[in-house]
Amino acid sequence: VQLQASGGGLVQPGGSLTLSCSAPGSIFGFSTMGWYRQAPGEQRELVARITSGGNTNYADSVKGRFTISRDNAKNAVYLQMNSLKFEETAVYYCSADPPPSWGLRTYWGQGTQVTVSS
Repeated sequence: VQLQASGGGLVQPGGSLTLSCSAPGSIFGFSTMGWYRQAPGEQRELVARITSGGNTNYADSVKGRFTISRDNAKNAVYLQMNSLKFEETAVYYCSADPPPSWGLRTYWGQGTQVTVSS
């Protein structure tokens, strides 16, 4: 199972960026999709998640600035990031969590670099 993340890049503080991630249709529609990030020397942390039913949760640090959404017809999940801060420079990873009853592990994308710099 391969997740493809894209959309990273260089953005100025206060700017916006949208990340995209696609997953195989065999798992996407049933999976909770997530975005995580990992800064150099730091642990990977949750940014946002969205369930198959569209329920969302966010890290406190991004609430009100980031929006996660999914398009089940396109097997894609997005992360709209606004008002980006220097400290949000990191590699951003998308994830797919199939239903627990399937007995499958979490799947990860390859990561996309987001650099917030002036």
